[in-house]
Amino acid sequence: MTARSQLEVRVVRNGRGIVALRRFARGEVVGEIKGKIVTSDQVWKYWKRDPKLAENCFRYDAERYLSPAGEIGAFANHSCHPNAGVIKVRGRLYLKAIKPITPNTEVTHDYSTLLGRDDIWTMPCNCGEAECRGKVSGFHLLPTALIARYIRLGVIPEFMRATLTP
Repeated sequence: MTARSQLEVRVVRNGRGIVALRRFARGEVVGEIKGKIVTSDQVWKYWKRDPKLAENCFRYDAERYLSPAGEIGAFANHSCHPNAGVIKVRGRLYLKAIKPITPNTEVTHDYSTLLGRDDIWTMPCNCGEAECRGKVSGFHLLPTALIARYIRLGVIPEFMRATLTP
């Protein structure tokens, strides 16, 4: 079964998002986030041309980002109480279920888990969750217990863990 047959882009609470077409168990890879590796300078060029392109980029490592433009990953939405997280395996980014995901459920991740101390981008949150923090900002600014939970779940890439120390 290909990722395309497991996931679909649909209208969701905040526009369009990735929706599961089957059940995913906790710990299961939901799908790959494909795209082009770009530098922070390229992200800023995107920002000037089309802010949405820059906002959709995933932190790939300490110096680069992955632009999912034209791919399903461009529709990955944030939640303060997500059902997935981003992992990096052998140089590729994936969404991994951090709790069971049922069919016809939007697959979400916490954008803050990929925002380092050097990322200045923030956004007001409109996820609608009871646990909503009201603002998406750097990983190091998350509550300590939440950081520990994400680390336990294995959805914090090593380069992001390094941002916890000033």
